[in-house]
Amino acid sequence: MNSPIENTDTIKCDTEYDTLQRVILCQPKFMAIDEVINAVQKEYEDENINVGLAMKQHKEFEELLIEHGVEVIKLPSSEQFPEQVFTRDIGFAVGDDIFVAEMASDIRKGEEEALEEWLEEEDISFQTTTNRVEGGDVIVDRGTLYVGISSRTSIEAAEKLNADLPDYTIIPVPFDEKYLHLDCVFNILSPEVGLIFPKALDPEVVDMLSAKYKLIEVSEEEQFTMGTNVLSIGNKKVFSLPQNKRVNAQIRAQGFEVIEVDFSEIIKSGGSFRCCSMPVNRE
Repeated sequence: MNSPIENTDTIKCDTEYDTLQRVILCQPKFMAIDEVINAVQKEYEDENINVGLAMKQHKEFEELLIEHGVEVIKLPSSEQFPEQVFTRDIGFAVGDDIFVAEMASDIRKGEEEALEEWLEEEDISFQTTTNRVEGGDVIVDRGTLYVGISSRTSIEAAEKLNADLPDYTIIPVPFDEKYLHLDCVFNILSPEVGLIFPKALDPEVVDMLSAKYKLIEVSEEEQFTMGTNVLSIGNKKVFSLPQNKRVNAQIRAQGFEVIEVDFSEIIKSGGSFRCCSMPVNRE
């Protein structure tokens, strides 16, 4: 387990866009579509994953994070967990609290144990969620927490977070569970700008989010290639796939720098840069 961090007791994530300082990754050494659990995997089930290419793409992502001043913690890869590259789902930090998730899919249950071990080794206190919640459904923006409600995260889990985080306004966001996690259809780039795939959300929800953010609409084609699942690292810098040309152009038009990394092999399993990263400290 790679952990070069000295101030290991620091947990802070108030937004999706403050400067990223520490992040948890896991290499896709054993990545495979062993059991189809989303629509994107269904498309690539027969083709499956080229692990060598996935490792190369993930390494470039990691190196660029480090180049931009981010300290990377790497959890150990296990042959038991073919989805382990998607570290976002196994936990999430909100403010100075960190939660270890309760995974919904049987094929992913147990992934969170590597996170628990790292937190215990670093003497970082954490809470364990109940009632089924995954980090891809949790999006924080200052005092507001958007919680996607689907087959992966329950309304009961959102209610429990409401009790656990009394200083936050918890907003449950139901969406079409075909799209797996909330961050596959909605994301926040800055206090003013967000990304949305409106087809997956009720019109009332789209109106509510439109009142808070200038929303860049992602097309159905680019949603499939994870156009909303970008990773903001602060200072208006965003990781995105080069294949998503339209959404990248629109992000740039809002004054952002887009860092393009080919993640085409990894997205075959239904997740991109946000899914593959679990921030533990932003400043």
